[in-house]
Amino acid sequence: MRFRRASRDDVPGVTTPVDTTSPDPAAEPGRTPKKGRPTRNRREAQEARQRPLVPADRKEARRQSRARSTEARAQAQQAMMTGDEAHMPAQHRGSDRRLVRDMIDARHNLAEYFFPVALLLMLIALVTPLVVPDLYATMSTLMLVVLWGGILACVIDAFVIRRRLRAALTERFGFVSPGLVSYGNMRAIQIRRWRIPKPQVEHSDTPRR
Repeated sequence: MRFRRASRDDVPGVTTPVDTTSPDPAAEPGRTPKKGRPTRNRREAQEARQRPLVPADRKEARRQSRARSTEARAQAQQAMMTGDEAHMPAQHRGSDRRLVRDMIDARHNLAEYFFPVALLLMLIALVTPLVVPDLYATMSTLMLVVLWGGILACVIDAFVIRRRLRAALTERFGFVSPGLVSYGNMRAIQIRRWRIPKPQVEHSDTPRR
């Protein structure tokens, strides 16, 4: 004969309390709690990320683009006049290009004087034979001598500039970037007051650091 142990439910007068609270989903392992809002589907998520490639008002977008371009050009032009390298075009930025400009601007270059003088002599050679026809042969010979002599002198000066630029750049930076010597020679050809960016040193001044 077996005897069964009486449980609390079987004992008269004893009531088992009932838990009426719902289980906490966060407390259950492996279950993610609800976010309180519906999850977007794939199409809604893609639409939220997409931006229109073409603005709604194309005319206004073009106007704003032109205004920004105009402002950037004006700022760059002002920077080249004042020497503000932070806003200069990329081809004029850098301490190495500043050194090249200062070295050219600090010396008297033959090419910047030759071209105006050659132009003046050409005008004289064209006008003088009209006034004094007997001087035609003399002026022609003089013009050839001046032109070829000036060209030869400018070529020699260009080689001198090249050597000095390469020596100064190597001494300060340890190397010479491609195009820097040509950058200096092209600047040496220009008349000083027409150079862009504007010279920031006077003749015989020491180049800036």
